[in-house]
Amino acid sequence: MTLMPLPALQKFEKTVGRQLRLLEVRKNIIERKIERQIRLFEQKRDGFGKKIERQIKQFELKKGIRLDDEVRFIRSWIERPLTVGAVTPSGRILARAMARYVDPNSTGPVVELGPGTGPVTEALVEAGVDPSRLVLVEFNPAFCRILRTRYPDATVVQGDAYGMRRLLETLLVHPAAAVVSGLPLITKPIRMRLRLLRDAFDLMLPGAPFVQFTYSVASPMPKRLGGFSVEASERIWLNIPPARVWVYRKT
Repeated sequence: MTLMPLPALQKFEKTVGRQLRLLEVRKNIIERKIERQIRLFEQKRDGFGKKIERQIKQFELKKGIRLDDEVRFIRSWIERPLTVGAVTPSGRILARAMARYVDPNSTGPVVELGPGTGPVTEALVEAGVDPSRLVLVEFNPAFCRILRTRYPDATVVQGDAYGMRRLLETLLVHPAAAVVSGLPLITKPIRMRLRLLRDAFDLMLPGAPFVQFTYSVASPMPKRLGGFSVEASERIWLNIPPARVWVYRKT
């Protein structure tokens, strides 16, 4: 094999170096153009969002109702569809159905996973659960701010509820009387669901309920695996979409 003479090799290296520098410059130019387009898109999106929010506020004032929670839920669902359990906040009938499985006279904290803007939290309080007993684990920081405003006596923990053992094992002074979940369990692998359930059982009083809602017909936790009892409500057709409440207790 004939080797390239040194002057020719040096010239070739310089040529390659110039080409690489040109490519780097072009890449930087393209990246800046893309960033500008993204900023323009975000500005237009934010402007459109503010316009919609102004119209919503005008509608709310005129009708005397509040649509903020639905707007926030839809926005969060669009941004992260697999991390938000519902497209809209749980309906009152579904929220009350979940709250019925929690004994307000029991002792110990009541943990809610994925409370969102707090419709189930509200149902728990209406059912007689003291707000100071509530431990609300929410991933979305905007929802956390809402929860702290609406339930100042509750403990709001911002974090991933699927890591509830790490988040709560040092926070809970007493075993939990119940765990109420609005998490999208059906989108997660079975091992992750079962780990969550077992972690919840380890943090709860013996026989305490793990309350979960789902739009699915089947139980989010495979009943055939055993180790826990399963109870299901009737299908709640008036919820949008229709849902069912599942309750699990360690056996």
